[in-house]
Amino acid sequence: MSGDAWSWPPFGLDGFAWPWMLLALPLPWLLRALLPAARGGGAALRVPYGERLRTIATARGPARVGGGPALWIGALAWALLCVAAARPQQLGEAVQPPQAGRDLMLAVDLSGSMAEEDMLLGDRIVDRLTAAKAVIADFLDRRAGDRVGLLVFGRRAYAVAPLTLDRDSVREQLLDSVIGLAGRETAIGDAIGLAVKRLRAETDGAEAGERVLILLTDGVNTAGLLEPVKAAELARDARVRIHTIAFGGDGGELSMFGFRVRGSGGGEEMDEATLQRVSAMTGGRMFRARDTAELAGIYAEIDRLEPVQRPAQSVRPRVERYYWPLGLALLLGLDALLLPRLRRWRRSGPAGAQA
Repeated sequence: MSGDAWSWPPFGLDGFAWPWMLLALPLPWLLRALLPAARGGGAALRVPYGERLRTIATARGPARVGGGPALWIGALAWALLCVAAARPQQLGEAVQPPQAGRDLMLAVDLSGSMAEEDMLLGDRIVDRLTAAKAVIADFLDRRAGDRVGLLVFGRRAYAVAPLTLDRDSVREQLLDSVIGLAGRETAIGDAIGLAVKRLRAETDGAEAGERVLILLTDGVNTAGLLEPVKAAELARDARVRIHTIAFGGDGGELSMFGFRVRGSGGGEEMDEATLQRVSAMTGGRMFRARDTAELAGIYAEIDRLEPVQRPAQSVRPRVERYYWPLGLALLLGLDALLLPRLRRWRRSGPAGAQA
């Protein structure tokens, strides 16, 4: 609802959304006082008793117009229309809508080993990064209400998207990422350190458990200045939970169109023990994904692990009550129109009956 309602509470109301519309209340009287009175163009017929008729009209006219019921009914109808235009409102019962949200940082490995073509996506064999992009993009589609950030790492780690509710921008940055963009080696420790730094800076005051890092890699820490275990200690102190995903085939065969096809991956060694230790130190979990189906299942599992119920602010919705004065104004307007006709009918009724 646009704007704050005026706090004056007449007739049990809690204010007006557009109180300035009440300034139109004296408008008809101002127009009547400022505009010149309508004058006739001259007498069309002169009669001997014309002066007497003018005296009678002058004597009775103002009294009938100023004190007639139709005029007062019309004035009250106008006042009610102005009140309706000001949008009177009442505060409804206090509600506290449920709110679930997470601050998630995604860290994706762009090292050279992610180019291994040992993943099956649909009916085609693809490299690990392409498969990871497809699964993570689907994961982002279900992140309504979450703030999601993205960083990529190879020899170095780079933050490419801050924590944001704009999941489309995060998805675009992910899809634009290419293998080797951050170098051909793997700096897992530096990626964790940068993620902790960004989460601390962008979630100041967040409660414990709301800062989450999901790190996907297919290799061993071979570069960087920070060891993964040391980085995990920093994450633990900053209350950042880390879920690690070791992603990559094991050199086995892939089934496509009913045939067994061997992928190009050689089953490169992964440091699952270090990833397990990093996750355990921060209260997270370590997962192993050998294909896209397992990877999708892991992200679904993380989705169930990380729901954070945040106490939403209690609000009292404003309920529109303009239809009350508007309905009364319409009834009074109809009454003002019908009242003169009723008077004329009452006056002419007996005469018509006698005739």
